[in-house]
Amino acid sequence: MRDGENIEIDGREIRLTNPDKVLFDNGITKRELVQYYVTAAPVMLPLMRDRPVVMMRYPDGISGPRIVQKNTPEYFPGWISRTEVPKKDGGQVSHVICDSAGTLAYLAAQACIEPHVFLSAAGGLDCPQEVVFDLDPPGSSESFDPVRRAALVLRDVLQSELGMTAFVKTTGGHGLHVHLPLDGHAGFDGARQFARGVGDLLAARHEDTFTTSQRIRGREGRIYVDVMRNAFAQTVVAPYGVRGRPGAPVATPLTWSEVEDTSLVPDRFTLRDESARLTEISAGKDPWAGFWRRRYGVADAERKLAGLR
Repeated sequence: MRDGENIEIDGREIRLTNPDKVLFDNGITKRELVQYYVTAAPVMLPLMRDRPVVMMRYPDGISGPRIVQKNTPEYFPGWISRTEVPKKDGGQVSHVICDSAGTLAYLAAQACIEPHVFLSAAGGLDCPQEVVFDLDPPGSSESFDPVRRAALVLRDVLQSELGMTAFVKTTGGHGLHVHLPLDGHAGFDGARQFARGVGDLLAARHEDTFTTSQRIRGREGRIYVDVMRNAFAQTVVAPYGVRGRPGAPVATPLTWSEVEDTSLVPDRFTLRDESARLTEISAGKDPWAGFWRRRYGVADAERKLAGLR
């Protein structure tokens, strides 16, 4: 194992220490992680634009402890963009902003396997730019099909009844995230209230399938429509972000036709097989094409939702 090597990305020289260090159970090294993020940068960066980042670092690989790092270390180079985020108890946290392939590569070189991003941008931290619905298998079940079918029901309400284009991605685990881009005019309270209202509507219509109960005992095998990450300084794994889990799964944006496919399984998408998908996106087959062109107002959405109750 070499002690280190220098790589140049976007005109920035990055020191990659222990490039052959194995981070994953299947032998994926730090070098491979860095190379993946450089390749993914053109499709990742527009979806992370101006968002504060929380770094999930695994210095000893996924078998070791995870470090949740919010504040930018003093040793990070000056070309890494930062933004100040106020803390509830006073003071500020200096978060990284991923605005270049070099930044993504530098974070990966620091064993940041998972970049998580705020739902709001640096210029308007109190106003989310998207709403996220988190759908996971019920209880201890790891069966994916109930989540897949639940996401389609949610999509139909959002798109067919509320006129809002929804986007979906795997979480890199056993669930799905459904995203709605917002115009950034409403605060988190309004956005979360709307999301909760959608969840309540699903639970009322399909009481055997959906629940909004935060208590695990109250879910009774149903899909929990989790909207709690729609709050100030809460984060979601970045689209195309690698997860610190066996096999190096990737949180992968999907087309809705892929979700309609009954053979879909979430662990299909991993670091080592994502390159072909990234190539297709570069060729114009982006499942999230036009994400930022479709921005919705929470007040209008609430009025439409009220008409469905």
